[in-house]
Amino acid sequence: MGKDERSQGTEREEPQLDEEEFDAGRGGGGGGGLTFLAGFVLGALLGAGTALLLAPERGSVTRRRLSRRLRDLKADTADRMGELRHRTERELRRRRRGLARHLPGD
Repeated sequence: MGKDERSQGTEREEPQLDEEEFDAGRGGGGGGGLTFLAGFVLGALLGAGTALLLAPERGSVTRRRLSRRLRDLKADTADRMGELRHRTERELRRRRRGLARHLPGD
């Protein structure tokens, strides 16, 4: 058998899967979406139950603590904004005076 004879007809055809074989490879029946949804819901329920069992304190205590932290954060933010405003105004006045010295006066 010569080289030309071997190169002819040696192309491999890709096996074709029919629809049933394709579905069987995914778990069969095309119910993958329903299975995923069921797993998702089960995971959410288990997660919520675990969170309730492992929560360090009652919800009312957590809400009160969170409220206090948010109130403190608001006060700190207001203080910092006031400081920033004061520094910005002071710097603006300083630069205006510097500019006024370099510009011809009225």
